[in-house]
Amino acid sequence: MEETILDAEERMQKSVGTMVDEFAAIRSGRASAALFDKIRIDYYGEPTPLNQVATVSVPEARLVVIQPWDKSVIGAIEKAIQKSELSVNPSNDGKVIRINIPPLTEERRKEIVKMAKNTAEQARIAIRNIRRDANDQLKKAQKDGEITEDDVKRGEDEVQKLTDSFVEKVDAALAAKEKEILEV
Repeated sequence: MEETILDAEERMQKSVGTMVDEFAAIRSGRASAALFDKIRIDYYGEPTPLNQVATVSVPEARLVVIQPWDKSVIGAIEKAIQKSELSVNPSNDGKVIRINIPPLTEERRKEIVKMAKNTAEQARIAIRNIRRDANDQLKKAQKDGEITEDDVKRGEDEVQKLTDSFVEKVDAALAAKEKEILEV
């Protein structure tokens, strides 16, 4: 019973972690190096994460500077950023790429909040699926004679408490991201 609950907790933690990582890549009004985490560039024929070929820094609130370690990939980096769904315009001086992050329009902010809410809902669904799996494992263990009906009830209660606490974490992370996006 304990390993079922520990497994469920670990999986729920991963679901929340994945959601937080996705939130980091959602653009808010401020510059963030995490915005560029999902960008891959063609580096000698291989799709390579941007942060493995360049330093991404945020010297000011609305400015991102990307400094490639190999100057020959600067064009590929610029193209990858232009093709991305970030809707930013990189400028390149031959050594570094500078990206001004423009403030978001009210309409765009609302779209981004919708995306964040959708990401949070996916995390909640994943957590509820993990709860269902854990409860099924507990019932199977009872059927196999490994645990009693009381153990199943206690286990289900613990799994429900875990579920509630992780859904609260999702809601708190969503509220923080929403506040960040709607900040002017």
